[in-house]
Amino acid sequence: MLLSAQGQPCCRAWPAESCRQKRAYKSYVRALPMLKKMGVSSILLRKSIGALEVACGIVMTLVPGRPKDVANFLLLLLVLAVLFFHQLVGDPLKRYAHALVFGILLTCRLLIARQPEELPPEKRMLSVNGEEQPLIHEAAPEKGKMKVS
Repeated sequence: MLLSAQGQPCCRAWPAESCRQKRAYKSYVRALPMLKKMGVSSILLRKSIGALEVACGIVMTLVPGRPKDVANFLLLLLVLAVLFFHQLVGDPLKRYAHALVFGILLTCRLLIARQPEELPPEKRMLSVNGEEQPLIHEAAPEKGKMKVS
């Protein structure tokens, strides 16, 4: 293994991607010194974030209903944290554009999933004293319009 002048392992001995990730982690540690105080290494940070992403992705793919929305929300929080870290460090937009697009997609998916569903016409009737009547907002004509029958 090659050593630098300070006795640290030299980046040239490692693959280029690993070297870039290590430099990025160093800049994040400078921005958030509490990570180093807590003993969070770059490997642990990347593995925990990756495990959370994979787990949420599996839940969003295979599990219907409320857990899918919770996984969507967790991924959205993670993406927001990633965007915050990139802004804090001062990375250029091209470095975190994929996270921005993914965040927009997750937000749209969550908004669409949380919209109230429309009831079919036969369920829009209100039962009063055994008689079915249309709901009030459907029975009344819209303001400014005449009801023609």
